[in-house]
Amino acid sequence: MLKLKLLPQTEDAIDAAAQVIVDLVTAQPDAVLGLATGGTMEPLYARLVAAHRDGLSFARVRTVNLDEYVGLDPRHPNSYHSYMARHFFDHVDVTPENIFIPRGEIDPQRAAAEYSALLDRLGPVDLQLLGIGANGHIGFNEPGTPLDAPTRVVELLADTISANARFFAAGESVPSHAVTMGTAAILSARQVVALATGGAKAEALAAALDGPVSADCPASYLRLHPSCTLIADRAAGALLHELPATSAA
Repeated sequence: MLKLKLLPQTEDAIDAAAQVIVDLVTAQPDAVLGLATGGTMEPLYARLVAAHRDGLSFARVRTVNLDEYVGLDPRHPNSYHSYMARHFFDHVDVTPENIFIPRGEIDPQRAAAEYSALLDRLGPVDLQLLGIGANGHIGFNEPGTPLDAPTRVVELLADTISANARFFAAGESVPSHAVTMGTAAILSARQVVALATGGAKAEALAAALDGPVSADCPASYLRLHPSCTLIADRAAGALLHELPATSAA
């Protein structure tokens, strides 16, 4: 069952999401932690880095990222390998051998197959962190993705490519494909925490919570998960018509 935490300010939502991760790693130091990227997550990683400086160790945590762009070398500044190093890994004590991100620089079908096998070996993710795309995607599972989609190569929709363009230099080609963890793997996580902040996510959040559970909005699948907490600020929740009975301030 999905639990909604609708909080007054963006900072409140970020703090709440970060605290769930801190609590998990404190209680389960060898947890498999599913990680996400994007602008929403940058301040959350800053909170986790601060928690590490206050004594929290990630040395035994194993991390799996949701996705990576096809065609980007890990050293490319806009690869998700670089993003994670810049915002999190380079500032905490997680060990390199426990960091897993799909490979963007090799044959994409091979990368997807290898990552799917890796996820199977690690077993269910203990906590999967998610953002929600403006079109309702989770990971890079775009609208139209079925509930049981495997880890695979996907073609990004035009609105996703346009949203991602802000991270690339003017004139630089924005990747059109990615390797992504599938909805089946995401929904197999023991716990899911989804974070949505800002008015740009309001329509997607309303579709996910007020609309039908449908491939038109993959984020709506989170309502089927037995232990999902969706944390949002007031701006992201502005278009919600009815709050679920499990919502909390």
